[in-house]
Amino acid sequence: MNKKVIIKLKNITKSFDDEVVVNNISLDIYENEFITLLGPSGCGKTTTLRLIGGFVEADEGDVIIFDKIMNDIPAFARPINTVFQRYALFPHLNVYENVAFGLRNRSLEDLALFFKLDIKDKKALKQQINLKLDAEVKNALNLVKLTGFETRKIDQISGGQAQRVALARAIINKPKILLLDEPLAALDLKLRQNMQYELKEMQRSLGITFIFVTHDQEEAMTMSDRIVIMRDGVIQQLGTPKDIYNEPINRYVATFVGESNILRGVYKDTDLVHFMGVDFKCTGYSGFKKGEAVDVVIRPEDFDVVKIADAKLVGIVTESIFKGVHNELTVEFPDGSELYLNTYETYEVGEKLGIDVDPYEIHLMKVENNG
Repeated sequence: MNKKVIIKLKNITKSFDDEVVVNNISLDIYENEFITLLGPSGCGKTTTLRLIGGFVEADEGDVIIFDKIMNDIPAFARPINTVFQRYALFPHLNVYENVAFGLRNRSLEDLALFFKLDIKDKKALKQQINLKLDAEVKNALNLVKLTGFETRKIDQISGGQAQRVALARAIINKPKILLLDEPLAALDLKLRQNMQYELKEMQRSLGITFIFVTHDQEEAMTMSDRIVIMRDGVIQQLGTPKDIYNEPINRYVATFVGESNILRGVYKDTDLVHFMGVDFKCTGYSGFKKGEAVDVVIRPEDFDVVKIADAKLVGIVTESIFKGVHNELTVEFPDGSELYLNTYETYEVGEKLGIDVDPYEIHLMKVENNG
């Protein structure tokens, strides 16, 4: 079944003060997906989000939403709602009224269409709208687990609860698209982790396209159907979390998403690569020439600790850090090079370690694409 494209960015460029912030990017976003724009500060991810939302205009290119060019359409007229990092809640209103605010400020005619009411008598229409609005507010609060908080003032709730109010205020409008600009950044670690799962579950149940912006790779990996890795206004890689983690396209992606050992090697022959003075079998790489220099990427958890007699590499543990679930090791080799390993077993500093790696755990990248 083909996925329906609901947002298309075509050759979008945006500059501020002669500095190119978004550089000729093109991107298709599908219906009902959770897509994350991921990158460090200044990479262009928030500007891209604001271009979609209509808060800034592109210098070049087209923003197309539901097959309609939206370049000149203001933010309020787009089928989109936004949850900002600072939430922008009204301190003089309680939780209920904050959530109801967007609908309360629509015209009677608009609300009649929104609630699908065909009532000619204005008084009767208002009564039905008030009943519908009340039900929608309570439903939105229930969805974000804030039932019972209706009368609380904004200064009487926690940061996590304020974030939920902002979400409820956005989803009550039943947008087709929800933009989220680092909404979890102000939360503490445990709450942030809990909200990651809740946001993904909410997106699934609502059937809304979520476009999420973050610099936190864990957030992106946990929640996303697809991730857009950005750097200097350019999309570096687009793919599922698994694809990006296991098959990074260049050195930048490999180091930005997860921890990596990146080693210079030589592609010797089909399914054979040479690095750290040893030949290793690899699999699935046919786009390299014999003798071509390559970058070899191996994640710390993908090494195997083996008996010294069976090892391809033998080194000395120079650092061992207990991380709760696993141990992070630094292993030094006779030539002075180092590898980083994650193991469930404990090894002491000074201990000799034999290391091997399975062919399918070795990822090769072209050197010229390292950026």
